[in-house]
Amino acid sequence: MATAEPLTALSRWYLYAIHGYFCEVMFTAAWEFVINYNWKFPGVTSVWALFIYGTSMLIVERMYLYLKGKCGILLRCLIYTIWTYMWEFTTGYVLRQFNACPWDYSQFDFDFMGLITLEYAVPWFCASFIMEKLVIRNTLRLRFDGNAEPGLAPAGSPEAMANGHIKSN
Repeated sequence: MATAEPLTALSRWYLYAIHGYFCEVMFTAAWEFVINYNWKFPGVTSVWALFIYGTSMLIVERMYLYLKGKCGILLRCLIYTIWTYMWEFTTGYVLRQFNACPWDYSQFDFDFMGLITLEYAVPWFCASFIMEKLVIRNTLRLRFDGNAEPGLAPAGSPEAMANGHIKSN
């Protein structure tokens, strides 16, 4: 029996992209409710968010693997937050050249060129903590079993045993 393989970088990128996309929609919906009391919770984002979040989180994953034994969680989250600001500014600046940047923070007090704002420092820091502790660590634990039958629990798993599918050697 072949051992399960870790997910490929492309598979992890996809999971990170979908996660970021979902969080963006949920954040904008919550923001709309808090600011305008809009009970419809209209969350919005852009297709560009898939690339932006997927790529950024894959890079943060690399940072996590490099930094996890070298510094504490608070310093790592500060580094991730700084990275997030650099990435948001860079991707926003490039997208703006094509009139495609989906965000504009010009109305915030502490914005820079409307592409980043210090008002989001605490949310980005908290998101970095959640990203490392939940998203990246659990994504790195996922495995791909090329021999598994689609829709069935792996042989020997509690689900398979509970359903009478006992692993035979």
